Amino acid sequence: MPAINFKVIKQDGTTAARLGSLTTPHGNIETPIFMPVGTQATVKAMTPEELRQVGAQIILANTYHLYIRPGHELIGRLGGLHEFMHWSGPILTDSGGFQVFSLGELRKISEDGVRFQSHLDGSYHFISPENAMAIQEALGGDIIMCFDECPPYPSEYAYVEKSLGLTTRWARRCKEAHARPDQALFGIVQGGMHRELRVRSATELMEIGFDGYALGGLSVGEEKELMYEVMGYCAPILPVHQPRYVMGIGAPEDLIEGIHAGFDMFDCVMPTRNARNGMLFTSFGRVNIKGAAYAEDRAPIDPECDCYVCNNYSRAYLRHLYRSGEILASRLNTWHNLHYYLDLMDQARKAIGAGRFGEFRKEFYAKRSSM
Repeated sequence: MPAINFKVIKQDGTTAARLGSLTTPHGNIETPIFMPVGTQATVKAMTPEELRQVGAQIILANTYHLYIRPGHELIGRLGGLHEFMHWSGPILTDSGGFQVFSLGELRKISEDGVRFQSHLDGSYHFISPENAMAIQEALGGDIIMCFDECPPYPSEYAYVEKSLGLTTRWARRCKEAHARPDQALFGIVQGGMHRELRVRSATELMEIGFDGYALGGLSVGEEKELMYEVMGYCAPILPVHQPRYVMGIGAPEDLIEGIHAGFDMFDCVMPTRNARNGMLFTSFGRVNIKGAAYAEDRAPIDPECDCYVCNNYSRAYLRHLYRSGEILASRLNTWHNLHYYLDLMDQARKAIGAGRFGEFRKEFYAKRSSM
């Protein structure tokens, strides 16, 4: 029996958007879906119960950070991530490849894997594809990711091509080392912004065979148009009856374009990180709650939003909390932002179900441009 079961329920009539159902050992997920990021086994400022209230179906945890602290072996001894963090729903763990990429001078890449220094104490560590599988198996996520190299942008073609070869070889080693049948393993398509390399990467990964396929190496500094172009030509070459995941993209318009291209899963720290910095997402665009214009504003963040925060608190109060450095500011702002993201996914699913995602997409942009 496969670890997951994915079904395309309905294909939108005029776009590549699709409505799906993804069954995992810890529950069913309706797609397209956004996954809140719980980097260190917590979605910052939110309890698991609150995540359920805002509509979270699956969350993401970070392999690199949990390996560094408190350690995957400790989490494994304590029952895995689900028990450790009191989250009963599905969990996806990333491979740690992007975080290692982000370390820059603190890491050295070789055929065997990556040697790097901890961002916490400077201690040296080594992660290979085999280590990445062992770490993620101890963490116990429902979906785990192959260890990959994420090339920076911009990069020379020769470097991206060489990096792609390494990612494919590591993917093969990951599959060979993958031991837990209750965990689905996704391959990660790399290749920078070069179409022929992206096609090559996808083809090589499909030849190896994975439970799902992710698009990595986006939102690393490229222009939006280029990001959307890559999503547009990558989705059609990935298997129709397996989940498609774009890693690390997170502006609302990015999600809409990803769904439009035919992808099913997304994650990003943007709604939670921006919440802690006073940036709120609404149906008409972004609101910087720090602004003096909101000092006496009795309106909710978004008059069209029915979340707990918009039903109970004013912009004036949220501005006061933020400027006072109150913990409640992060909690309420995060609650609203995650509700906005997850409600946007719900609206997208309903639009696909009704065969009108193209119209929904136009309405999304029209509402934001009219304010």
